[in-house]
Amino acid sequence: MRKSKFTESQICSILKEAGDGIPVTEVCRTRGISSACFYKWRSKYGGMDASLVKRMKELEDENARLKKMYAEAQMGTEMLKQALSKKC
Repeated sequence: MRKSKFTESQICSILKEAGDGIPVTEVCRTRGISSACFYKWRSKYGGMDASLVKRMKELEDENARLKKMYAEAQMGTEMLKQALSKKC
């Protein structure tokens, strides 16, 4: 997945600009983003401030780490089951 050139705090400030009454097309033009990108950000980060966005990112990273650990544990369990079934 491609990493955004904007940080979460910058995204929040862009969304705040549009919320303050500046037209979305004007915000997109000045910041060099597409309107689709703006609306995707708004659906993901709408109503959050920078600290909430940071916490959400930390939780996403932790969730990915836990999913990886679970997958490795399941793979180890499956290998043990296969090894035991071959011995009997």
